[in-house]
Amino acid sequence: MSQVTTLTFFKYTTLSAKVWAFGMMQFAHKPLSKQKGLLHYKLMGSGKDGFNPFADWSVYALLQVWESEEAADIFFKTSALFKKYTNQTDQRWTLYLRNIKAKGTWASINPFVPSKNINTDNPYIAVITRATIKPKMLFTFWKHVPASQMPLKDNKGLVYTKGIGEVPFFQMATFSLWRNKESLMDFAYKSRAHVEAISKTKSLDWYSEELFSRFEPYKSVGTWDGIQPLPF
Repeated sequence: MSQVTTLTFFKYTTLSAKVWAFGMMQFAHKPLSKQKGLLHYKLMGSGKDGFNPFADWSVYALLQVWESEEAADIFFKTSALFKKYTNQTDQRWTLYLRNIKAKGTWASINPFVPSKNINTDNPYIAVITRATIKPKMLFTFWKHVPASQMPLKDNKGLVYTKGIGEVPFFQMATFSLWRNKESLMDFAYKSRAHVEAISKTKSLDWYSEELFSRFEPYKSVGTWDGIQPLPF
């Protein structure tokens, strides 16, 4: 067996569905904690586009780390909990991910084990970053976010990105999906605004915990904004 990570985005359109989704941030824990083959999970809300810290009440995310792809498939096909999500959502999109590399911790652990089954012929790459921001650094951190994210606007190498997290303002994560490693590296290390943000991260020390992880996205199920973002 080889560890697999899935990330599912849910989109809600009606007020009743949004209220239901908010409630599930509490009530989904019990069934998820009992799910066979599920090693770790995170229920997350999302921020408005542009890594705005204010909540986007229409989009939620479920990150799950499985002991195998088979365990993940069983959940999506047979879980009563996931069926409830399916009945409430307007759109759903699930990505299956193999971890390439993960550095740091998330809630004091690193949940991602590098896979031995990476397909080097697959050009797509996904990135998840997660951090807990020190309370005294909140204003400074969010003041620098708009400039650091500007290079993402109209970036042809970027397939999709979304700010997600467990606690608004304090515990934030970013997900980004890229067409290839070159596009990611250009953004990370050749974009002046982003390089400056990395430098400030080190000099100002505004995180109490952080994790950076890269994945191979190898399976895509569902649609987002009416399209299938990946060709497989």
